Amino acid sequence: MVTSEAIQRTKKQPIRTCGINPNHWYVVAKSVEVKNEPVSVTLWKEKIVLYRDNANKIWALEDSCPHRRVKLSEGQVVANTLECAYHGWRFDERGNCVAIPYLQDKQKIPHCQVKSYPVQEHDGFIWLFLGDENPDTVPPMRIPEWEHLNYIASVATIDCRGHFSFLIENIMDMHHGHLHDDYQAWASAKLINIEESEQRVDAYYEAQSYYKIDKIWSISQLFFPSLRQLHPDPLTVRYIYPHWTSTLGDDFKLYCLFCPIDETHTRAYLLHFTSLNAFWRLHKLPIPFRRFIKNRLFGAANGFLAGLVKQDVKMIEQEQEAYLAHPERKCYELNRAIASVQRLIQTQAANPQHPRP
Repeated sequence: MVTSEAIQRTKKQPIRTCGINPNHWYVVAKSVEVKNEPVSVTLWKEKIVLYRDNANKIWALEDSCPHRRVKLSEGQVVANTLECAYHGWRFDERGNCVAIPYLQDKQKIPHCQVKSYPVQEHDGFIWLFLGDENPDTVPPMRIPEWEHLNYIASVATIDCRGHFSFLIENIMDMHHGHLHDDYQAWASAKLINIEESEQRVDAYYEAQSYYKIDKIWSISQLFFPSLRQLHPDPLTVRYIYPHWTSTLGDDFKLYCLFCPIDETHTRAYLLHFTSLNAFWRLHKLPIPFRRFIKNRLFGAANGFLAGLVKQDVKMIEQEQEAYLAHPERKCYELNRAIASVQRLIQTQAANPQHPRP
């Protein structure tokens, strides 16, 4: 449980100005977004360049050349080093300057270094660690469904001009299904229980689901709304700081992987997995064929996700605009999960040390 001491320390901090806890792993890009050229990303006001070496391993450096402070992401990868586009200074994966093309015989390379960041690649995404703690002691969120042959994946990118708290409140509050009309996956959500700690918030709803994946033609429900029929399903949403995950019955699993940019800009990746676990005959087929099916159906729910995201972003940006215009105005909230989410964000922002398991 969240302690009264933690609440006392954080209750006066405005939720819409809270920073992130840097001692967690954040997603900064999809793996497919970083190919042969350097890629610039931003995670909570820090500009970072991602690039791959000749072995396809990912590295992350501060996106600023110490020579003239231009963007290293404008350069190129040369012999496993990142070369600045301006004067050709080269930096290794640790940020050390290792070569200057016009260096004279008696000149030494300056003792300048670019900041490097712990970075790892798994489950289709690139994860980065900003904090001072040992990243090896902080496990990142894992997405086992990404490679699992029984799950069909779809991915949407969320880019909204709003504080990240608005987005996490949106996806923790299942009562906002009223917004989505034809993109509705659930209806009649009723909050049953909340579990809360300094690391996570679990909210349990009862709901009506529009989808049931139990026959071979069931996938067509994603494309033809007329085939959908309401049936009761448990709906669980979890804010496992700093990311989110949800399950709707046995057929659907969702993730939202966060990359907060600053106080008024949030980037995130929304993942949707459709389960094929009900099709036991499919599991007996050769693995190459099952992988072909998984890959072939990748993105089957992209249109559905894009519709949801567009509607949600519109609301979130209106919330941000209203807050900036009148930060003193009170909002009236009935969903108890939102208060829990806000306490978690405030606690993490005020206490950036990552708790040991």
